[in-house]
Amino acid sequence: LRLVESGGKLVQTGGSLRLSCEAFGDTFDYYAIGWFRFAPVKEREGVACLSSSDLSTEYSDSVKGRFAISSDDAWKKVFLQMNRLKPEDTGTYFCSAVPEGDYNRCLESDYMDYWGKGTLVTVSS
Repeated sequence: LRLVESGGKLVQTGGSLRLSCEAFGDTFDYYAIGWFRFAPVKEREGVACLSSSDLSTEYSDSVKGRFAISSDDAWKKVFLQMNRLKPEDTGTYFCSAVPEGDYNRCLESDYMDYWGKGTLVTVSS
């Protein structure tokens, strides 16, 4: 499974952005998929997770109510809709996946097996 993220760019505070993660070599069916972000002087943070088995989702407290994770019907792409963006949302966003994963755990970076190369989101104040 190879993951390719896209959609990152510079956006103003309060704006919205949608990131995409496309799967190659397989689909996301039977995977748990997570979005993580990494910013300088901060730890990698899991922000959103989706289980393809039962569509359960999990969000970090820092993004709950503002971000939403979803997929297309074919489980070829997973999206992260980000609303009401803040400067502290700035970072490189990574898509990740683990086969038959538990959505309760896929905000833990060590739990995930596959990673993309990331896409940069910059939120200006």
